[in-house]
Amino acid sequence: MGESPAGAARVRVPGQATGESRGRGAARPERTHAVPGPRRPVRRSSVRGQILAALRHALVGGELAPGEVYSAPALAERFGVSATPVREAMQQLAVEGAVEVVPNRGFRITERSTRELAELAEVRALLEVPVMLRLARTVPAERWAALRPLAEATAAAAAGGDLAHYAESDRAFHGAVLSLSGNQQLVQVADDLHRRSQWPLVSGPVAGRRADLLADAAEHMALLEALTAQELDVVASLVKEHFTGSES
Repeated sequence: MGESPAGAARVRVPGQATGESRGRGAARPERTHAVPGPRRPVRRSSVRGQILAALRHALVGGELAPGEVYSAPALAERFGVSATPVREAMQQLAVEGAVEVVPNRGFRITERSTRELAELAEVRALLEVPVMLRLARTVPAERWAALRPLAEATAAAAAGGDLAHYAESDRAFHGAVLSLSGNQQLVQVADDLHRRSQWPLVSGPVAGRRADLLADAAEHMALLEALTAQELDVVASLVKEHFTGSES
C-alpha cells in the first residue's frame, strides 16, 4: 500500500460514512477519532500475529479507548499493512471479548465493568488456588527458585510504570507457575482468563498506577516464598488477594 501522511491516522466511527457505505444512501453526520501514537510499521512475515500482539499491547496500555470505534483501514495505516490482517486480528479480539464488531463501521472497544473483573477474579481463584496448593506440596524448592527471574522481571516492569509491559511479564510469571502442573490445557485456559482480566476499565487503566503495579509485583515474590516453604494457608490467601486486589 502507498505511503500515508505523517501524523495520527483518522478513523471512522459510528455515524460516519465509509467507503463500503457510500452509495447506499445519504452520508451520515461525520465525527472522527484519531488513532493515538505514531505509525508503527511491522514486518510482513506473520503479519496477523504481529498485529494481534500490537493491538493487545495498545488495549492493555489504554491507547485504544473503551467505547470508541476504530476502523480496520485506519488501524492498518497506523501499522503499515493491509486491512485484512487487522480485521482478522480484531475478529480474534472479538472472540476474546475485548472488542465488538460494528457492521460496516469497524470495531468498538469493549467497555468493562468492575463487576466483570470481579467475576473473572473469582473464576481465576477457583481454578488456580487448588493447583497452587497441590504444587506447593509437590514441587521442590529449586524449581521455585528458577522462577525468581520472572518475578523480578515483573518488579522491573512495574518500576517503569509501563502497564502493557507489566501485563506481559505478569502473564509470563503466572504461566510459568501453572506450567509446573504439566497440564497445558489448564495453562491455556488460565492465560485466557488472565488476559481478559487485563483489558482496561471504562475509566481507564487504573491498575497502571506505578504504586499499584509495584504492590502487585511484590506479591509474586511473596507467593514464591510461600510456595517454597509449603505454607499452604499463605499460598491460598496470597493468590486470592492477588486476583481480587488488582486487575492484573
